[in-house]
Amino acid sequence: MADPTDRPVRPAVPAARRTRVVLADATRSRTGPGRTRSELAEQTRVGDALVRGLVRAQLALALRLSLVVLIGLGGLPLLFAVAPAVGRARLLGVPLPWLLLGVVAFPFLVAVGWAYVHLAERNEQDFTDLVERPER
Repeated sequence: MADPTDRPVRPAVPAARRTRVVLADATRSRTGPGRTRSELAEQTRVGDALVRGLVRAQLALALRLSLVVLIGLGGLPLLFAVAPAVGRARLLGVPLPWLLLGVVAFPFLVAVGWAYVHLAERNEQDFTDLVERPER
C-alpha cells in the first residue's frame, strides 16, 4: 500500500509570465500605427467624428431604402386612383391590386431587406478598413 504522504515528483517548469493586455496605452506615442483605433477607444473628437460618420452613413442608407419602399408600395394605390383601368384589371381571375399588394409586396420587401443588410455591412467594412489602415 502506498504512503499517503508520497507525492508524485513534478519536473521543475518555469512559471509562465503574465502578459498585460491594454486597449489603449496612454504612454504610447500618438504618431504610431494604432492612432485611429486609440482615438476611437479614448472617445476623442476624432473618434467621435468617425463614429458619427458611420452612423450618418447607416441612417442615410435606411432613409433611402425607406423611400424606395414608400414609393414602391405607397405608389400603387396612387396608380390605381389615377388609372382606374389598372385597378380593375384581372390576372388569372384575381384582381391585379390583390396580386400586387398581397403577393408581390412580400418578395419586394425581402429584396429591400437583403439590399439593406448587404449595403450596411459594406458601410461597416469601409469603416473598419478606415480604422485599421496603416497611417503614414
